[in-house]
Amino acid sequence: MALKIDDDCINCDVCEPECPNDAIYMGEEIYEIDWKKCTECVGHYDEPQCVEVCPVDCIPKDENHVESNADLQAKYDKLYPETSP
Repeated sequence: MALKIDDDCINCDVCEPECPNDAIYMGEEIYEIDWKKCTECVGHYDEPQCVEVCPVDCIPKDENHVESNADLQAKYDKLYPETSP
């Protein structure tokens, strides 16, 4: 399942540079996550880095984009074909 940033976001700027997939960007009012790029850090880290650094806990799972760990790994493999076996 991809992640999303909810309305509790305070635009603190700490999540964007932590995303290894460049999936986080500034939206019209708050930061947003491109679900097509979000792998919940699968392939990079054990835990989603944006969630780890968020001071207000505003990054839940995106119920509109349900994905298994295998789906997230496949997305990572597509984003980074040079690292795939």
